Amino acid sequence: MTAGSISRATSGTIGVERPEGGATGRHSAAYSNLVEAPTTLEVSRVESATGWWEMVRGSPDARLGSRVVGLCGYRERSQAVVERHMAATSKIPLILSFGDTIEVDMAGRVGDSFESFVAGFHPGPATTRYQNAQHGLQVDLTPLGAYGIFGVPGSAFAGQIVSLDDVAPRLGDCHLQDRLASLRTWRERFAAVNELLLSLADTGPEPDPMVTWMWQQIERSQGRIRIADLVGETGRSHRHVTSRFHTQVGLTPKAAARVLRFEHAAQLVCSGSANLAELATQCGYADQSHLTRDFSRLAGCSPGAFARADTTAAT
Repeated sequence: MTAGSISRATSGTIGVERPEGGATGRHSAAYSNLVEAPTTLEVSRVESATGWWEMVRGSPDARLGSRVVGLCGYRERSQAVVERHMAATSKIPLILSFGDTIEVDMAGRVGDSFESFVAGFHPGPATTRYQNAQHGLQVDLTPLGAYGIFGVPGSAFAGQIVSLDDVAPRLGDCHLQDRLASLRTWRERFAAVNELLLSLADTGPEPDPMVTWMWQQIERSQGRIRIADLVGETGRSHRHVTSRFHTQVGLTPKAAARVLRFEHAAQLVCSGSANLAELATQCGYADQSHLTRDFSRLAGCSPGAFARADTTAAT
């Protein structure tokens, strides 16, 4: 949900990170700021006539387990307004901005500007736009990881963009963002963020085991499992299970499964699976029209338009 890292395809080049230096007017010059470090990180770069962007992907600390699924540092500049459309995702993006703001349209709210924020679980598309510059770090959490680290029920911020001050004051502290910005390498920034996330996870609440189990079953089935069958296995009432799941995850089991099923279908569409009828059956949709309706709801476009946009972003 940064200037584009939430779902933007990247060039996937692997580079050795180098410390950042002073500002420069050319992207190629900016690369000269990149010294050898003991470890390599995945560095993706794109340059165009109007600007450039660079993304650096790091790894969450293994002790965070399934709570955190990705870390991504980003820098970009553009003379023109950059607008990106993003599909629904099961990840909860946490944005640590180093001072730049970005506009986010989501769930009917248009043109709101944010610096550091978290985007709640939302079964629909979103749009971001910015001009001039973006610089910061994105942490992708699972819904239950966000619950355990923030200590706030997912239902409290589902479908919303909220300031980090409201859900995680220690992460929203401007001194933290200043400290991260002052570090010379992304490797150092990732280490600092991992340390803080571990501290928050150690003191945060543990999800209900029943909710964790249900989430795992939905995730493993890629959203295809029948929710009624899962509820039956818990031995609890449908109302109790749905309420408990919704409180901690942010969506009902059925809505969460729809997002996970869509994510799987979107991956197949972008991989070049041209036969949509077969793809719909494979992903658990009733038919191709059902698949197309879900893409309209969750991505804001048809499967074909989604695949074309992904191809364009990767070039």
